[in-house]
Amino acid sequence: MSALKQKILQVASELFQTRGINATGVDTIVAVAGTTKMTLYKHFTSKELLILEVLKKGHLDFQSWLNEQLSRYSKKPSEKLQKLFDFIEEWISSPDYHGMAFLKASAEFPEESSAIHRLSAEQSEQFRAYLARLAEEAGVKDHEGLSLQLSLLIEGAMQAEQIRRGSGSLKYAKKAAKILIDDALKA
Repeated sequence: MSALKQKILQVASELFQTRGINATGVDTIVAVAGTTKMTLYKHFTSKELLILEVLKKGHLDFQSWLNEQLSRYSKKPSEKLQKLFDFIEEWISSPDYHGMAFLKASAEFPEESSAIHRLSAEQSEQFRAYLARLAEEAGVKDHEGLSLQLSLLIEGAMQAEQIRRGSGSLKYAKKAAKILIDDALKA
């Protein structure tokens, strides 16, 4: 990927996260990136394709980061599962945290036929599947049920922190997750 294409993606991602996708026009993106519309459209034939690329890259970056953190902590699946919320807390507490892109995008593009909404739903499912794999590897019988519960806690805490930083929602989500995970590992 060219350096300019990467810069456009980075700038678009930051603007979409801080200002909103619909509120951020192509003119703003090219001005902040220090490029031209022609160059932007050379790399992305439409704003929709740019949005989709931003979502894909953000999701991949988050998943890679989380997987790396969990793998670095322990090789034991049950410990990875129990450490999950510590890393989610670290990510949400970061000054660069502006919410989960797929959650924000699905809110801005609520029409289910929208390619952006469909990708957001797919990324939500991929995240839930990732949690289900962690739970299954840890020996949780109802790994699908636990992954749904954990994703609801994570996504809810992310939204609450997006609305009001320092809300304390993650602290209580972690407590609830610990109960759910401990219970599931005993079953």
